[in-house]
Amino acid sequence: MKGKNVYILSDAHLGSWAIDHRRMQERRLVRFLDQIKEKASAVYLLGDMFDFWYEWKYCVPKGFTRFLGKISELTDAGVEVHYFTGNHDIWMYGYLERECGVILHKQPLTTEIWGKVFFMAHGDGLGDPDRKFKVLRRIFHNRTCQRLFSMLHPRWSMWFGLKWAQKSRMKRTDGKEPPYMGENKEHLVLYTKEYMKTHPNIDYFIYGHRHIELDLDLENKSRMLIIGDWIWQFTYVVFDGEHLFLEEYEEGESKL
Repeated sequence: MKGKNVYILSDAHLGSWAIDHRRMQERRLVRFLDQIKEKASAVYLLGDMFDFWYEWKYCVPKGFTRFLGKISELTDAGVEVHYFTGNHDIWMYGYLERECGVILHKQPLTTEIWGKVFFMAHGDGLGDPDRKFKVLRRIFHNRTCQRLFSMLHPRWSMWFGLKWAQKSRMKRTDGKEPPYMGENKEHLVLYTKEYMKTHPNIDYFIYGHRHIELDLDLENKSRMLIIGDWIWQFTYVVFDGEHLFLEEYEEGESKL
């Protein structure tokens, strides 16, 4: 619906044991979604909104009721909510689609929005040469491994998943990602430039995952954005049909 905005955000890692302010963080995210609900035609969540999410047949992780309720309110009001699985919330098997009305994406998405072509993805595994990460990613995505994990009682498997995620984050200084490494070293930049060779018609490449803010002009008037996170930066992308901005949410207001 032109005349309204499209919003894109990523990486809240709700429920993380490595984040002391996680209740405030969820409330801040919900306030933002509440303030844009009348202005939004669609919201794209580019993955890792949960620090660990795993669905069993008859139960899902506890918590996040404010966030899930607000998503449901948006979809009930006719706002499209697109959810991309990341590397912390791969294991979604229909709950958010059935109960909250989201549109789930497990692969990168190329889509046209008001005449502009967007390529959106969480960003994990794109251009990253780390062999250990590639092996883990294959294990996490393997259906046999997922079925075996589902046999564990949630009491222990949820603890394991949250503990793993906490340990991974605490390896980083202050729990934050390393800063931008430059065009010749940043994996997502290198991946995007290579991808553009066979897909020159894309206007905007938009990623999460890296937890940094980057707005980079590329060839053919394309732009690539890495959109920060909702742990420390509280950043988001907004597209009004003509212009695209990378903004920071200030408590109590949304600029667009």
